Amino acid sequence: MSFIDVTMQLLDGFKVTMLIFFLTLVGAIPLGLIISFGSMSKLKPLRWLTRTVVWIIRGTPLMLQIIIIFYGPGLIFGAAPLPRLSSVLVAFIVNYAAYFSEIYRGGIESIPVGQYEAGQVLGMTKTQIFFKIVLFQVIKRIVPPMGNEIITLVKDTSLARVVAVVELAKAAQDIVGLKGIIWPTFYIGAFYLLVSGALTLLFARIEKKLDYYKG
Repeated sequence: MSFIDVTMQLLDGFKVTMLIFFLTLVGAIPLGLIISFGSMSKLKPLRWLTRTVVWIIRGTPLMLQIIIIFYGPGLIFGAAPLPRLSSVLVAFIVNYAAYFSEIYRGGIESIPVGQYEAGQVLGMTKTQIFFKIVLFQVIKRIVPPMGNEIITLVKDTSLARVVAVVELAKAAQDIVGLKGIIWPTFYIGAFYLLVSGALTLLFARIEKKLDYYKG
């Protein structure tokens, strides 16, 4: 199998990897914010329920969650399973939303209460206080941990192969198994390194841009 043939086959897997990556971010970033509001709610039942769900999701392996979402409906309820890629996306979005929600919550709760009180003294509503005083400080504080989770997501996409979704790692595994060659595994390592390196540089640049704000 030629280098070009391997490259083209891996590129097909890379497209699926990037699709999982971007759709997970599109779904998990806003969902995580909603979950964080639930975990900070003044309603104790809602707060307890939200934090319990987050604890379960963060405390169990993502691979297990993918398997449950894909096989669960059929084995438990006798329903038709979701398509493989859809099952993977649901599992990834819910899993990363749980992690993002804790990052959001930590960032929001780290803002001194005095800043909220100062906004109220100035006659600002809670919404105005959040968006005009709190938000930019929270963004500055959550960029590093969010960056770490997003870089981890790049590598976690390889778990999609557990339900036979042919992403980058699965594509390489198929080539190694069928052709008896090992070098494609090192090749995909370069793919992951390049994407992770690009994201590292991106978040470093974002952090530098936010350095002017010392709140």
